Amino acid sequence: MSWIDIGHIDDIPLLGARVVKTPVGCVALFRTGKAEVFAASNTCPHKRGPLSEGIVHGQKVTCPLHNWVFDLNTGLAQGEDGQIAVYPVRLDGGRILLNAAAIGKRSAA
Repeated sequence: MSWIDIGHIDDIPLLGARVVKTPVGCVALFRTGKAEVFAASNTCPHKRGPLSEGIVHGQKVTCPLHNWVFDLNTGLAQGEDGQIAVYPVRLDGGRILLNAAAIGKRSAA
């Protein structure tokens, strides 16, 4: 598996998010814990809200527009008929690595 280094975990505030541009569109990185990061689509399927501007709680994010709640493990909307894409991400020495195959062959920008 090929991984793209997209930054240090400290670049994302605790319970916050950062957006990277990829061939599949904008991917939001959510820091849910001291050493826990998730990667998912930045766009809510309901009203296209920017999920990176939502509230991060537990391993979930709430859309800032209409309060849809998404599980960052599965991408499934809680109590709604919707889902966002999630992408494999891992940490290595504090560096955030995003799975290259999942987002295309080009580097994240």
